[in-house]
Amino acid sequence: MADLTSSSAGTRLAEARRQTSAAARRRRWQLLSPAIVIIAAFGIFPLTITLIYSFLSPGTYGGVRWEFSTDAYVQFLFDRDIFDDTLQFSATYLSIFGRSIGLAFGATVGALLIGFPTAYFIASKPANQRNLWLFLITLPFWVNLLIRTYAILLIIRDEGIVNISLMWTGLIDQPIGMLYTDYAVFAGLIYSYLPFMVLPLYASLEKLDFRLVEAAYDLYASRFQVLRHVIIPMAKPGIVAGCILVFIPGLGAYITPELLGGGKELMIGNLIALQFGGSRNWPFGSAAALILLVVVMVSLIVYVRYSGKEGSNHG
Repeated sequence: MADLTSSSAGTRLAEARRQTSAAARRRRWQLLSPAIVIIAAFGIFPLTITLIYSFLSPGTYGGVRWEFSTDAYVQFLFDRDIFDDTLQFSATYLSIFGRSIGLAFGATVGALLIGFPTAYFIASKPANQRNLWLFLITLPFWVNLLIRTYAILLIIRDEGIVNISLMWTGLIDQPIGMLYTDYAVFAGLIYSYLPFMVLPLYASLEKLDFRLVEAAYDLYASRFQVLRHVIIPMAKPGIVAGCILVFIPGLGAYITPELLGGGKELMIGNLIALQFGGSRNWPFGSAAALILLVVVMVSLIVYVRYSGKEGSNHG
C-alpha cells in the first residue's frame, strides 16, 4: 500500500514538473514573440523577397517578370553578347566591389588611427570630465547624415575652407581638386563613422587599470612596448567591435559616395540603388545586395572562427 502511495505521489510530482516546465516554455515564447515578429517582419521577410527577386527576370519598365532566371548572378561576372548569346568575363562589377572594400577598409584603419588616441585621451581623464568629451563625440549624431555630408562637401570644395586657408597662407596658388574623388569619399566615411570607433574603444579602455601601465614603465618598458603588450591587448574587444561597426556600414554606404564622389566612381550601395532606380533591373539589384550580404557574413564567420582558435591557443 505504501509503495502504491509513493508511486502515485511520484507520478503526480513528475506531472506537476512537466506542467511547470511547459508553462515556463509558454511564458518564454510569449515574451519572445514580439521580438520574433519584428525580426520576421523587418528582417527575414524583406530578405526573402530580395532572394526571390534575384532569381526572376527584369520587367520592361521596372519590377520583375515571374520567370525563373539566374541571369542576375551571371551578369555579375559575365557580359552576354547580344548577337550570339555567348558569355565573356567582365570585371566591371568586381572592380566596384573591390573599390568599396578598399575604401571601407581604409576608412576603418583611418578611424582606428584617429579613434584610438581619442578614446585613450577620454579614458585617461577624470571621471567627472568624461561625459563632456563623450557628449562632444556623439554630438554630430544629432544632425542628419545628409546634412553632415553636405558640410564636408562645403569644406573641401574648391571654394571651401580648406582651399581658401591654403591659398591665404600662400601654400598653393590654385584650389586643389579634392571634391568628387576617392579621397573625398574616404574622408567622408571616416567623419561619418568615427564615433562608431571611439565609443567601443572607450568602453574597453575605461576598464583599463592604469596601474599596469605605471608598472610597465617602472620595469623600463618603452612607450611602444607598453602600447603593444599592455594597452592594445586590454582594448582588443573594443578594437574588434569598432572595426566591425565602421567597416560594415562603410561597405554599403550610399549618401557619402553619392555626394562626395559625384557618382563618378560607384560603390556597392550606389550600384544597388542604380539598379532599382535608373537601370530598372530589380533582379540584378537584389542579386548584388545578396552578394554583399554573403561577403559580409563570410568575413565575419571567418574572423570569429579565427579569433576563437587564437583565443584557445593563447589559453
